[in-house]
Amino acid sequence: MSPRQKILIVDDEPDIRELLEITLGRMKLDTFSARNLAEAQALLARETFDLCLTDMRLPDGTGLALVQHIQQRYAQVPVAMITAYGSLETAINALKAGAFDFLTKPVDLTRLRELVTSALSLPAPGGAISAIDRRLLGDSLPMRSLRKQIDKLARSQAPVYISGESGSGKELVARLIHDQGPRASRPFVPVNCGAIPSELMESEFFGHRKGSFSGAIEDKPGLFQAAQGGTLFLDEVADLPLAMQVKLLRAIQEKAVRSIGGQQETVVDVRILCATHKDLDTEVAAERFRQDLYYRLNVIELRVPPLRERRDDIELLANNMLKRLATGTGQPVAKLQPQALDALKSYRFPGNVRELENMLERAHTLCENKQIEASDLRLAEGNCNPDGDVPDLTQIDNLEAYLENVERKLILQALEETRWNRTAAAQRLNLSFRSMRYRLKKLGLD
Repeated sequence: MSPRQKILIVDDEPDIRELLEITLGRMKLDTFSARNLAEAQALLARETFDLCLTDMRLPDGTGLALVQHIQQRYAQVPVAMITAYGSLETAINALKAGAFDFLTKPVDLTRLRELVTSALSLPAPGGAISAIDRRLLGDSLPMRSLRKQIDKLARSQAPVYISGESGSGKELVARLIHDQGPRASRPFVPVNCGAIPSELMESEFFGHRKGSFSGAIEDKPGLFQAAQGGTLFLDEVADLPLAMQVKLLRAIQEKAVRSIGGQQETVVDVRILCATHKDLDTEVAAERFRQDLYYRLNVIELRVPPLRERRDDIELLANNMLKRLATGTGQPVAKLQPQALDALKSYRFPGNVRELENMLERAHTLCENKQIEASDLRLAEGNCNPDGDVPDLTQIDNLEAYLENVERKLILQALEETRWNRTAAAQRLNLSFRSMRYRLKKLGLD
């Protein structure tokens, strides 16, 4: 018979402690109670716990201090914060400090049981790293750091904003966070916010009832309902129109949605992960993205590095992709010749891993005798030589014209990488918007 799991309850209100003890006891869990921070720390030093539930306000400190104490000394113990209703900022600070999740007072017992069950199913810290290694290839320092962050975030229910350029692997990162966490057995629902027509958005997200509008011939659940118990991944979230941003914010805050034509709200338990290639700070400053929604989504930011920041991984990625392309064909794996590999390592990859994959698929098809030469890669000249090597001076007839050409290429590249968002392109080039506007006019690009 396996030993019962132990829960530490920290609250100075006797009636709250009793309610939690009775509820968890019915779940066949052993409970230990502490009235303050000092008692909690003493119990943690003596006993091994599987979960800690703590109030935010304690007579001799805060629940936030306890979260930090546990993170530093007992990282395997998930912590859930209990806060007063409406103390959203407190809850967000707890999630940033490493709390697994939070509850609001008065405590909803159904929500409490769901949270406890979810927390007790978490894998041990570091236990998911090997699985992440197999799916997120690369041994560079940025990738090792990214894998550690994914493993840590998988043990939390905090909303995560995954930032990174197009093609860098943001959806894969989101899937890994889901697959290594307690919601792995529940749905992972990805949605490209930029691909949904604005007039259908509310129906897609929240569902509709039969007859609620022309063409609604049957009841249809929305994306929130489809992701119940699991994860909803909002890709390109910056493309949401402002009107939809308001409705999304309310759904996240209330943890409930109302379908079009429905009379009652449906409670939903969904973890939100989001991503965009745009700079959300810039979008907020330009009033294209609501600041309050930004704060709800960007509790923790996880940056996915572009391929040019991890060039040491290119050979491993390329060889793995070529093996996959040859699988099932009965043909030998195509080999990258040294000059082709050097060419890849000196390329900027504005399209990142997705561009590398497309490039190799084309080269795999066109190369002779399964030997991929540099010419088979068909690299765009403007994106080569990223390290800024000094050109042969004998090839420069007019320095001003040469520098103007370099400036034009860099600005065009920044505009293309940001989908011609001038504010974001200026930020990427570390220019003020005014300076960017001047250069665009000077170069005839306005």
